[in-house]
Amino acid sequence: MSIRKKVKAAAEPFNAADIANIATSNPYIQRLIEDAELRESVRTVLDATRSAYSRLSNGKAPTKVLLDDKKLHNDLRTAVDAIRDATIALSDAPKRAARKRRFTFGRTVLIAGVGSGVAIAGSEKLRSKLLDTLFGAEEEFEYSPASAVPAPAPEPDPAPAA
Repeated sequence: MSIRKKVKAAAEPFNAADIANIATSNPYIQRLIEDAELRESVRTVLDATRSAYSRLSNGKAPTKVLLDDKKLHNDLRTAVDAIRDATIALSDAPKRAARKRRFTFGRTVLIAGVGSGVAIAGSEKLRSKLLDTLFGAEEEFEYSPASAVPAPAPEPDPAPAA
């Protein structure tokens, strides 16, 4: 084998078949190929870190830039958030939204209580029926004012003198 072929072989350690085998056998690469959200997170990480690096290397003192540059802080925060999202996506962590929520006893009682409270507050008939059930039926009471002038009280009989 000539030196030229050896140099060319050293420059290309993988051929197309090797790359295809690596891509199909590696679960992380498979996940990157299939998951659009993961690709977007990785793209966001790359863009934010590139922007942060360019702001950091703009010729000013790095300590001053790190402490005072709000756009750099924003780029770093964006990069960290995107890295966190990509890590969660790669580790196949269960998503909270995908968790099935069941109606437990406590949740059912809470929903029934809130619904009952709204129904009682909104319906006067239901409210009066509940009060009648709890405290007994109301007695009808009619107010009749007393006469305006009270009748004079009878005077006691004077005791006979003996």
